[in-house]
Amino acid sequence: MVALLVLLLILLPHAISKSPIVNCHVHDPHTPLHQYHAEGDLIIGGIASHSIIISISIPFIEKPPPTLLEELNAVPKNYQHILALQFAVKEINENPQLLPNVTLGFRIYDSYFNAKWTSYATMLLISTLETFVPNYICDINKNLIAIIGGLDSQTSLHVATILDIYKVPQMTPKETRQYKGILSLLLHFRWIWIGILTFYDENAERFVQIVVPLFSQSGLCFAFIERSHTLTYVTEINNMFKLGAKIHDKINDSKANVVLFYGESNSGAFFRWLPYLSELEQSSNTPKGKVWIMTAQVELTSFVYQRTWDTEILHGVLSFTTHSNDPPGFRQFVQSKTPSSPKGDGFILDFWQQAFGCVFPNRVVGSVRGDICTGQEKLENLPGPFFEMSMTSHSYNIYNAVYAVTHALHAMSTSRGKHRPVMIRGGVKFQNQLLWQLHHFLRGISFNNSAGDKISLDQNGEILAGFDITNWIVSSNQSFQRVKVGGVDSLAPPQQMLTINEGAIKWHHWFNQTQPKSVCTESCRPGFCRKVKEGEAFCCYDCIPCPEGKISDKEDMNDCYECEDEKYPNKYRNICIPKSATFLSFEEPLGISLACSALSFAFITALVLEIFVKHRDTPVVKANNRDLTYTLLISLLLCFLSVLLFIGYPDKVTCLLRQTAFGIIFSVAVSCVLAKTITVVLAFMATKPGSRMRKWVGKGLANSIVLSCSLIQAAICTVWLVISPPFPNLDMKSVAEEIVLECNEGTATFFYCVLGYMGFLAVVSFTVAFLARKLPDSFNEAKFITFSMLVFCSVWLSFVPSYMSTKGKYMVAVEIFSILASSAGLLGCIFSPKCYIILLRPELNSREHLIRRKS
Repeated sequence: MVALLVLLLILLPHAISKSPIVNCHVHDPHTPLHQYHAEGDLIIGGIASHSIIISISIPFIEKPPPTLLEELNAVPKNYQHILALQFAVKEINENPQLLPNVTLGFRIYDSYFNAKWTSYATMLLISTLETFVPNYICDINKNLIAIIGGLDSQTSLHVATILDIYKVPQMTPKETRQYKGILSLLLHFRWIWIGILTFYDENAERFVQIVVPLFSQSGLCFAFIERSHTLTYVTEINNMFKLGAKIHDKINDSKANVVLFYGESNSGAFFRWLPYLSELEQSSNTPKGKVWIMTAQVELTSFVYQRTWDTEILHGVLSFTTHSNDPPGFRQFVQSKTPSSPKGDGFILDFWQQAFGCVFPNRVVGSVRGDICTGQEKLENLPGPFFEMSMTSHSYNIYNAVYAVTHALHAMSTSRGKHRPVMIRGGVKFQNQLLWQLHHFLRGISFNNSAGDKISLDQNGEILAGFDITNWIVSSNQSFQRVKVGGVDSLAPPQQMLTINEGAIKWHHWFNQTQPKSVCTESCRPGFCRKVKEGEAFCCYDCIPCPEGKISDKEDMNDCYECEDEKYPNKYRNICIPKSATFLSFEEPLGISLACSALSFAFITALVLEIFVKHRDTPVVKANNRDLTYTLLISLLLCFLSVLLFIGYPDKVTCLLRQTAFGIIFSVAVSCVLAKTITVVLAFMATKPGSRMRKWVGKGLANSIVLSCSLIQAAICTVWLVISPPFPNLDMKSVAEEIVLECNEGTATFFYCVLGYMGFLAVVSFTVAFLARKLPDSFNEAKFITFSMLVFCSVWLSFVPSYMSTKGKYMVAVEIFSILASSAGLLGCIFSPKCYIILLRPELNSREHLIRRKS
């Protein structure tokens, strides 16, 4: 009800009651001093707020009962509201398209910002001109059709109280759209730590109850919420000054650089007391600049005694105002006003005296003293806090309200059917009972005013208008101007409702023209997140680094978050960097070294095989089962070469062959070792007289062992490939900074079954070889097999924890190393002694030496 000028529509006083129409000639000595009348067929009433009566109790030193003084102070700026109504009526009467053959008039009374005078003015409007007989209509020719006013919510409430008695419908705007616009502005500049300054009244409490939860839901906190008194009536002015000083010092000391100021239209005059109150308290605090945000009802007004006051506090204010514009001709109309010919204007003489600080002879009002008014003073020379030549938002609302009523009347007069007017005395006269229908025409009305703006009311009678955001700028010569820096489209989506031109804003000088910040805690940089301090508002927090693996890429984030799978946090944990794809390739040093090692061992194995083939008829080769030796060497050769399947880009074929080929080939190799060990044991057991083991000695048993053990491993691998075969995979989790191209084993169960089976064969071989290590034979391989199996088991036992603790391509490297190490262990431990004899000690590679050792 405060954000926009309140529009109260009275649908004709004739409909108020059934009181008789009589001739009344009653003089009322208490008629308000300020009134403005203009005759017409239809009358629009107005409740102006031009002057304020300030009652101050001043205690005497001797402490008798305090003396009550009443001081009449004008608010000169509000005189423009009267001019706006007069200008609108003038334009309408000159427009033949609106209410032809009908003249509009008006009756305006001053409310004095006072309940008694407001109620009295309202009763005068619904009574007859120059008379005051409640419930009697003494002049049928005065057709009051609407009342516009009052300016403030309290004034409107007093008017509504009277009108409600007579069951008069009323229309009032709402403020919630303005609050959402203010919230959008605060969020735009990231002002989340703010203060509120308001007054002790019901509307201020309602304002606080609405905005605190609304703003808190959007992440704003309140450093303070302070309430002050006004100077309308104060029993102890010193107490008010002390309270004001405390409020000033609290605001000055606060870290909140943004303060939201809520009040009525004349609150601006009281606001100008703020910097002086602290001086009265002898505060030593250095005044700090603040960003003051004024709600739409607050106007920059001043009392007469504030003419020379400092205006520093006003510079940089951001004020919300209902959208306004300058109708063509309004400035010239204002310039033409002079006090020489008031023509029923009972306001202009007092306005002139108080605005210019001069006096008219025999007409001194209040505390105004000065030179004699000439009447030639220029309104455009008045300072901004006293008067403005451009139409203010409140005046623009009055102007549009008059036009809205007129267009509704015009629509009603031109309608057909039961709303059709009747002709009386050459003019339009509305039937009494039909004037209640005016609200029907007012709802949903839409028209273009002379300023070029489209004015629309919704079905609830609310103006569909946005808000302007104006910047108050005070120049060094104390001149004042408003600059529009943005706006709020209340009908737009929340993300698009605010438009702001940051570069056009002039901040308070204290900020050195840098955009102010208003936060409880400095913003947490990217890479940090907020942690609310215990026991304090949620806007007050500590900044803690993001945990490992998470980032925050914006300021003041409540939580850090993980990067997408294909990205990883950078060093400062404030951005996500794309991961690089990696695998064990032939181009990198590790891959090259492992591949070269595998080929070297394969080459050595091939040389050993060639040596054994070349010396296949020598006792050393023949004594150790030549066929098993060839099979073992070939399987070791293939084991070394299978390593190459683990290096390079993992495609579907290599993934299928890697583990299965290695498992089967290695199982063949270990099976050959097991068969050689069992053959040695059986050979010595068969030498005993009457041993039944003779029938088991031979190539058949060895071949059977190798074949059966290998087929079991092949069966395991076949089931693995059928049920859950390995496949190429992108591992994005194991290594923080890399996407590992790997072969997923499908299921780890079969992988460890393959390893477990090879381990089983190795343990059996180790056990048998260990038991046969002391058998007497020059070419007994049991000792060498025992040692080779010890190396083999050690390698693969260490492989499991190493494999589990390694990530990425290094897992593949660990497995390759285990394959090479275990295979090299078998090759070296089993075949190096034989190659030593064959190549370096050929004299030992003879049957005679073998027989000699046996004997």
